Amino acid sequence: MNNYETVFILNPVLSETQVKETVSKFEDFLTSKGAEIVAKEDWGLKKLAYEIQHKKSGFYHLFQFKASGEILKGFETEFRRDERVMRFLTVSLDKHALAWAERRREKLKAKAN
Repeated sequence: MNNYETVFILNPVLSETQVKETVSKFEDFLTSKGAEIVAKEDWGLKKLAYEIQHKKSGFYHLFQFKASGEILKGFETEFRRDERVMRFLTVSLDKHALAWAERRREKLKAKAN
């Protein structure tokens, strides 16, 4: 099992329930294929650096998960098929990236408390 991180941007015209449905769809896809979700973050509505599909903002979400490499092709195909997704990026995490992600989550927890 390898460690991966996916960031995806959803269309800003979606309602809150549609955003939650979309996020849970991708989360369910991963868990149904045997992946383990390590962390999940909702970054909210953010301004884009450049327009995508004539939109200037989007809902950002991040998944960090452990999975076998075979899952990724189907996972990314699901992103391409879903018209609510404007962009996505999946990267493989090495030990340094894992350590950085853990420190970042610890800072977020400390900030929230």
